[in-house]
Amino acid sequence: MQAAHWAPSLSAELLAAAAFAALAAGGATSGFAAAQYWLAACGVALALIDLAVQRLPNVLTAPACAGTILLLAGAALASEPGSLGRAAAGAGAVTAVFLLLPLTAGMGLGDVKLAPAIGALLGWHGWTSLWWGALAGFLIGGVCGVALLATGRHRRAQVAFGPFMLIGALAVFATSG
Repeated sequence: MQAAHWAPSLSAELLAAAAFAALAAGGATSGFAAAQYWLAACGVALALIDLAVQRLPNVLTAPACAGTILLLAGAALASEPGSLGRAAAGAGAVTAVFLLLPLTAGMGLGDVKLAPAIGALLGWHGWTSLWWGALAGFLIGGVCGVALLATGRHRRAQVAFGPFMLIGALAVFATSG
C-alpha cells in the first residue's frame, strides 16, 4: 500500500501525540487506559489510510479489535471499574448497527470491522459513553459532510468515515475525566 503523498511530514506522530494528550486529559488508568491508547495508536494509522485510500485494511482493523478486547479482558481480571459483559454487548450493538449501514448509507465494510473495537471500549465505560461516542462520530461526520457540500463537493463523493468514528470515541474519553 502506498503512503499518502498529501500527508505532511510527521502528521502521524502529531496526530498520535494529540490523541494521547486528549486521552491523558480524560484521566483513565491501568488496563482501560491501555485499551484506549492501543485503539488510538491503531486509529491514527487507520484514519490516515482511510483518508488517503477510502479503506480500513484488515491488517489493522483486526489487531485494533483483538488488542482492545484483550486489554479490556485484562482490566476485568484486574477488577477495574467497568464491565466486560457491557463491553461485549457494546461491541455487538455497534457492529450490528454498522452492518446495516453499508446497505443504506454507503458505509464500507472496513467501518463495520472497526465498530467492535470502538463499541467494546465505549461499552466498557458505560451505556451513556456508548451512546454519545457512537453518536458523536455521526455528528462530526455530518458537520464535515455539510462543509464539503458547501465547498462544492458532489454529494455522492466518498467520505472516509473511520476517522469520524475514532474522533467520536476519543471525544467521549477526553471529556469523561
